Amino acid sequence: MYILTGEDSERAPLDLVTLIVADGAASPTAQPEHAAVLRLCGTPLSVAEISAYLALPFSVVTVVLTELLAAGLVQARAPIVRSALPDRSLLEAVMHGLQKL
Repeated sequence: MYILTGEDSERAPLDLVTLIVADGAASPTAQPEHAAVLRLCGTPLSVAEISAYLALPFSVVTVVLTELLAAGLVQARAPIVRSALPDRSLLEAVMHGLQKL
C-alpha cells in the first residue's frame, strides 16, 4: 500500500507515454520518491518507464510528478510523434544512390 500526502490539488494530466525530464536537483530534505525521480530523469523518460524503474504504481508516480511539476523541478512534454513516412520514391532513390557507392 502506498500513501503520499500533499496539497489537495488535481493531478497533472499525465499518461503513460508523457516524457519527463528533470529541471533541477533534489534538495537534501526531498522525499525519497522525489529524489529518485530527479536522479532518473536526467534524460527524458516516459511515465511508464519511471513507474517501472521505481516499482511504483502509475497512480503513485503521477502524484509525485504532479508535485515535482508544481515545484518546477521537472518538465513534462508530449512524446515525439513520428512524422508521416517518407515517399516511397524518395526511399528508392536513396537506396539506389547508396548501392552505387
